[in-house]
Amino acid sequence: MAIHSEKVQKRIRRHRRIRRKVKGTPERPRLCVYRSLQHTYVQVIDDQAGRTLVAASTTMPELRQQTSYGGNVKAARLLGAKIAELAQAKGIQQVCFDRGGYRYHGRVKALADAARKGGLKL
Repeated sequence: MAIHSEKVQKRIRRHRRIRRKVKGTPERPRLCVYRSLQHTYVQVIDDQAGRTLVAASTTMPELRQQTSYGGNVKAARLLGAKIAELAQAKGIQQVCFDRGGYRYHGRVKALADAARKGGLKL
Protein backbone atom coordinates (compact mmCIF):
# COMPACT_ATOMS: atom_id res chain seq x y z
CA MET A 1 0.00 0.00 0.00
CA ALA A 2 1.32 3.41 -0.91
CA ILE A 3 2.10 5.76 1.93
CA HIS A 4 0.39 9.12 1.47
CA SER A 5 2.10 12.35 2.31
CA GLU A 6 0.95 14.27 5.36
CA LYS A 7 -0.73 16.84 3.11
CA VAL A 8 -2.83 14.16 1.40
CA GLN A 9 -3.71 12.55 4.73
CA LYS A 10 -4.97 15.89 6.06
CA ARG A 11 -7.12 16.39 2.95
CA ILE A 12 -8.61 12.93 3.37
CA ARG A 13 -9.41 13.67 7.03
CA ARG A 14 -11.09 16.97 6.03
CA HIS A 15 -13.07 15.16 3.34
CA ARG A 16 -14.30 12.54 5.81
CA ARG A 17 -15.34 15.30 8.21
CA ILE A 18 -17.29 17.03 5.42
CA ARG A 19 -18.89 13.76 4.31
CA ARG A 20 -20.39 13.23 7.76
CA LYS A 21 -22.60 16.26 7.12
CA VAL A 22 -23.04 16.32 3.33
CA LYS A 23 -25.34 13.55 2.07
CA GLY A 24 -26.72 13.18 -1.44
CA THR A 25 -30.41 12.36 -1.81
CA PRO A 26 -32.47 11.67 -4.95
CA GLU A 27 -33.98 15.17 -4.68
CA ARG A 28 -30.66 16.87 -3.98
CA PRO A 29 -27.64 14.76 -4.98
CA ARG A 30 -24.06 15.51 -3.98
CA LEU A 31 -21.71 17.31 -6.40
CA CYS A 32 -18.32 15.81 -5.56
CA VAL A 33 -15.03 17.34 -6.76
CA TYR A 34 -11.66 15.62 -7.10
CA ARG A 35 -8.63 17.62 -8.15
CA SER A 36 -5.42 16.07 -9.41
CA LEU A 37 -2.36 17.93 -10.62
CA GLN A 38 -3.32 17.71 -14.28
CA HIS A 39 -7.10 17.25 -14.27
CA THR A 40 -10.32 17.90 -12.37
CA TYR A 41 -13.11 15.34 -11.97
CA VAL A 42 -16.73 15.94 -10.93
CA GLN A 43 -19.56 13.55 -10.10
CA VAL A 44 -23.19 14.02 -9.14
CA ILE A 45 -23.95 11.21 -6.70
CA ASP A 46 -27.11 9.87 -5.05
CA ASP A 47 -25.74 8.47 -1.78
CA GLN A 48 -28.96 6.73 -0.77
CA ALA A 49 -28.96 4.58 -3.91
CA GLY A 50 -25.15 4.53 -4.10
CA ARG A 51 -25.19 5.60 -7.75
CA THR A 52 -23.33 8.16 -9.81
CA LEU A 53 -25.95 10.05 -11.79
CA VAL A 54 -23.68 12.30 -13.88
CA ALA A 55 -19.91 12.51 -14.24
CA ALA A 56 -17.55 14.80 -16.14
CA SER A 57 -13.85 15.56 -16.17
CA THR A 58 -11.29 17.61 -18.01
CA THR A 59 -10.19 14.41 -19.74
CA MET A 60 -13.38 14.40 -21.85
CA PRO A 61 -12.60 14.93 -25.55
CA GLU A 62 -14.97 17.91 -25.94
CA LEU A 63 -13.28 19.72 -23.04
CA ARG A 64 -9.77 18.78 -24.18
CA GLN A 65 -10.44 20.50 -27.50
CA GLN A 66 -11.32 23.76 -25.74
CA THR A 67 -8.33 23.88 -23.42
CA SER A 68 -4.79 22.60 -23.70
CA TYR A 69 -4.32 21.85 -19.98
CA GLY A 70 -6.91 20.41 -17.59
CA GLY A 71 -5.36 21.53 -14.31
CA ASN A 72 -6.13 25.25 -14.38
CA VAL A 73 -8.99 27.62 -13.55
CA LYS A 74 -10.06 28.01 -17.19
CA ALA A 75 -10.57 24.25 -17.51
CA ALA A 76 -12.47 24.20 -14.19
CA ARG A 77 -14.86 26.87 -15.48
CA LEU A 78 -15.54 24.82 -18.61
CA LEU A 79 -16.05 21.72 -16.48
CA GLY A 80 -18.52 23.52 -14.19
CA ALA A 81 -20.59 24.61 -17.18
CA LYS A 82 -20.48 21.07 -18.64
CA ILE A 83 -21.58 19.37 -15.41
CA ALA A 84 -24.46 21.85 -15.06
CA GLU A 85 -25.55 21.08 -18.61
CA LEU A 86 -25.37 17.30 -18.08
CA ALA A 87 -27.16 17.47 -14.72
CA GLN A 88 -30.00 19.55 -16.10
CA ALA A 89 -30.38 17.13 -19.00
CA LYS A 90 -31.01 14.43 -16.33
CA GLY A 91 -33.53 16.69 -14.57
CA ILE A 92 -31.28 17.67 -11.65
CA GLN A 93 -31.77 21.27 -10.51
CA GLN A 94 -30.31 21.31 -6.97
CA VAL A 95 -27.15 19.73 -5.59
CA CYS A 96 -25.21 19.90 -2.36
CA PHE A 97 -21.58 20.82 -2.96
CA ASP A 98 -18.85 18.52 -1.66
CA ARG A 99 -15.52 20.27 -2.09
CA GLY A 100 -13.61 17.08 -1.33
CA GLY A 101 -11.48 18.51 1.46
CA TYR A 102 -9.98 21.17 -0.81
CA ARG A 103 -10.05 24.85 0.05
CA TYR A 104 -12.85 26.78 -1.62
CA HIS A 105 -10.70 28.85 -3.94
CA GLY A 106 -9.02 28.55 -7.32
CA ARG A 107 -10.23 25.61 -9.39
CA VAL A 108 -12.85 24.47 -6.87
CA LYS A 109 -14.41 27.93 -6.62
CA ALA A 110 -14.31 28.46 -10.40
CA LEU A 111 -16.06 25.13 -10.94
CA ALA A 112 -18.78 25.95 -8.38
CA ASP A 113 -19.36 29.43 -9.81
CA ALA A 114 -19.62 28.07 -13.36
CA ALA A 115 -22.07 25.38 -12.23
CA ARG A 116 -24.21 28.08 -10.57
CA LYS A 117 -24.05 30.19 -13.71
CA GLY A 118 -25.08 27.11 -15.72
CA GLY A 119 -28.29 26.84 -13.69
CA LEU A 120 -27.49 24.49 -10.80
CA LYS A 121 -28.44 25.55 -7.29
CA LEU A 122 -25.63 24.70 -4.87
